[in-house]
Formats: sequence, structure tokens, C-alpha cells
Amino acid sequence: MNNPVPVQLEANDIRLIRAAEGWLELNLPAEAEAELAQLSPRAQAHPLVLKALWQLHVYQHQWGLAHTVAELLVHTLPDDVDGWVHRAYAARRKDGGGIQVAWDALRPAVDRFPDESIIPYNLACYACQMGNLDAARHWLGRARVVAGKHQTREGLKHLALSDPDLAPLHGEIAVW
Repeated sequence: MNNPVPVQLEANDIRLIRAAEGWLELNLPAEAEAELAQLSPRAQAHPLVLKALWQLHVYQHQWGLAHTVAELLVHTLPDDVDGWVHRAYAARRKDGGGIQVAWDALRPAVDRFPDESIIPYNLACYACQMGNLDAARHWLGRARVVAGKHQTREGLKHLALSDPDLAPLHGEIAVW
């Protein structure tokens, strides 16, 4: 699949994106939105802009817009795991979405990103929330295997124990 090569951002556009990210860190979304509104027309579809817009829409709980932006990220950068995870995250929360929609959005990413533990981890969360504990155990097991290759399993255990989506499995996770 041929993907469009993102345009080179101008220095001012980069400054505006960084400023918007800073405003969001300060819990000032209106200021972030004002910065992004000043971007040049050429910059509008750049992945860095899309990621900043996704953050803004999530902050504002505008899940439909966040989902649309994440779809653009997946199309623009199909080999970037963030777009896939962001799309599923927003799909779960948008009107007409839900856990099954999030599952369906993320499931195709498993083979594309075999070394990313976040994909099977999130699938475990979705399976658990759908009441399919056997599938949740399976995906959590895959996440543990991948995490063991790239990070500590203790980090994954800590994350899983603090995740309300996995509450039905917390007793099992505690004895890993």
C-alpha cells in the first residue's frame, strides 16, 4: 500500500503544534485549539498535527472527532501503532461505538504489530469487559510474552492490577 509522504512542516507550524501540546499539559484546551487553528493549510494533514488534534479531542471528550482523526492517522501512517490504539480508544467511547466496536477496530493490528504488547493488552481489556474471561486470559498472556521481550513483566503486572477493565482478573494477575 502506498502511503502519502507527509509534507515537511514549517518552523512556525512546529512551534504551533508544540505550543498546543503545552497548553493541553496545562489543562487549557481553548488555547491549544487556538494554536492549532493557526496552522498553515499545508500542515493540516501532517501526522504530528493529527496526533495533536487527537489529544485535543480526547481532552474535550469529543470522541467522534477523535475517532475521525485516528482513522486519518491509521490511513496516513498504517505502520504506526499509535493510530490503531487511538482509533480503538475513541471507537469505544464515541456515539454508536462501544467495546465490540473497539475490539473490531484493534483486532486487525495484532499481526501488523507482533512486538507491541499494548495491542494484546487492550484486546484483553475489551474481552474482559465483554465477559469473555478465557479470551481475556489468552490476550493478557500474549501481552506478557511480548512485554517480557521489551519491558519488564512487573510493569505490565502493575498496569493490569490498576486497570479497572481487568478487575475480574485481578486475583489471577496478583499471583503472576
